[in-house]
Amino acid sequence: MLVLPVEDKEAVAMRTSRVEEVMTERVVVGRRDTPFKDIVAALLDNNVSALPIVDDDWKVVGVVSDADLVLKEAEPDPSGEWLVEGSRRRSERRKSRATVAGALMSAPAIVVGPGDTVAEAAATMRRRRIRRLPVVHPETGRLVGIVTRSDLLRVFLRPDAEIRAEVLDGVLRGVLHLDPRAFQVEVTQGILHIRGEVERWSMVDGLVGALLRVEGLVGVEEQLSYRQDDRYQYPAPAF
Repeated sequence: MLVLPVEDKEAVAMRTSRVEEVMTERVVVGRRDTPFKDIVAALLDNNVSALPIVDDDWKVVGVVSDADLVLKEAEPDPSGEWLVEGSRRRSERRKSRATVAGALMSAPAIVVGPGDTVAEAAATMRRRRIRRLPVVHPETGRLVGIVTRSDLLRVFLRPDAEIRAEVLDGVLRGVLHLDPRAFQVEVTQGILHIRGEVERWSMVDGLVGALLRVEGLVGVEEQLSYRQDDRYQYPAPAF
């Protein structure tokens, strides 16, 4: 993963990792006519859980996962029919009878671009309940890599010193326009410990919220005081 130098204060400000920094460029792929047994062998030999299926132009047309393959064993009656059957059930029954990738794959494939942020990729995985995303070139649509959930976790390997530098220079000074010297800031194992005083009570939540957006931060433990309690201030009645 790309690590920014902590002395470059402008670069440190609000670091955001892109998919291209954490993705795997070597991707094992299949074609529509790849046989069932060859797909199983490719998954096991390469220790991966899914295979992007590409056409002759290396554009992703679908994805075959281990969940698709296991239907061959899990489906007790692939030839049976039900009077009322949902689309998901019909798809599972079809896949349980499939012998090549074109009939096994889930399509269209859910993909991500190399310039998308790690946070965007993580949100897509969570929303679509998937564990990996093919990465495609934004202009050509060709496959350029694949990113998995474990790849996204690499941002949490960011050094504590680099996180601290972003908090001081990127968030406190750069975003919130506060004097970093007014705060005691330490980062240990990705957890930020911050002490200091702000002007108003209402500023505390905003400060913590800004800190939580720092990439690689595991948590925030704050001891922040305030000079003015503005929780119970009401506007003067108008006459």
